[in-house]
Amino acid sequence: MTVDRYELSPGYSISRLIHGGWQFSSGHRLTQSGLNDAVDVLEASAELGVTTFDCADIYTGVEELYGRFLRRWASSSNDAPIQIHTKFVPDWSDLPKVDRAYVTRIIDRSLARLGVERLDLVQYYWWRDEVPGFEEAAVWLDDLRKQGKIRHVAVTNLDVPRLRRLDQAGVSPLTNQVQYSLLDRRPAGALTTRCSESVMRILGFGALAGGFLTDRWLRQPEPEGYANRSLVKYRLIIDEFGGWQAFQNLLETMRDIASRRGVETSAVAIRWVLDQPGVAAVISGGTRLGQMARNAAAFDFEFSDEDREALRTHVDRAPGPSGDVFELERDRDGPHGRIMKYDLNRD
Repeated sequence: MTVDRYELSPGYSISRLIHGGWQFSSGHRLTQSGLNDAVDVLEASAELGVTTFDCADIYTGVEELYGRFLRRWASSSNDAPIQIHTKFVPDWSDLPKVDRAYVTRIIDRSLARLGVERLDLVQYYWWRDEVPGFEEAAVWLDDLRKQGKIRHVAVTNLDVPRLRRLDQAGVSPLTNQVQYSLLDRRPAGALTTRCSESVMRILGFGALAGGFLTDRWLRQPEPEGYANRSLVKYRLIIDEFGGWQAFQNLLETMRDIASRRGVETSAVAIRWVLDQPGVAAVISGGTRLGQMARNAAAFDFEFSDEDREALRTHVDRAPGPSGDVFELERDRDGPHGRIMKYDLNRD
């Protein structure tokens, strides 16, 4: 098995499968008591060739966890370089007081947590359009890049109008991390066009819809409750897609394709996103040994025309979430916005 790589810029190459860290954060299955096990999982991914890892300042405990992983990896005999992508997401309530010192403090904190001298890639998001400072904070991040504290400035969950505002401020994000899956094709419009016209590329998260697009949920009845926030979030996406039966119909087709290719359904879900225009890599979480290897099987096959047509039948029939990327989630009064947490950047 070989994990493909993508050169985002001269001299900066990432694995096209990125190990996501959200599920390691406080409130998910593995918390502080499971850190040693989590480091084992991260090390197994790196040994597989998944050498790029995603975290965030707002994923409580994850930057520290990745710092532990980096120290262990540095002491091992494996010399493969590791890339750590983090985020800068000022709290909703903090936005009115974000200044250059605030930005510098959060970046310095990420450097300390990870135990590195330079952050490989920082992905930026600003919650509230009515609060001034969106462009200024991006410029301050770019200044830290020029100072050598950040290698690349990127963004997350930004639509094209907001990206144009950064253009006018002189900031050119290298990537945009957005939700992308067979259930949610919102990036396949203006954002994909933007990628074709610029160097920016998409890092897609949610390809497995929190685990719904796996064999585990095939032919299962609609559940009455969910074990974690991730399933709650992506169950709403299933509703937007057309409901439980439409989701099950898609899953049956994905399982048929997976059986013919000798892989699991998760590999089919990831392969589809990888094949979309403008996509550099897919971010997938994994909290147990073996999960990432099953996901990495996406690099062991290609879709036939018959496979693509079978999937397209479901995509054409199902509406999926409407609007632009992250548009539903920005509505704090809507079902997607009500489950969000907005103040997670406290020390």
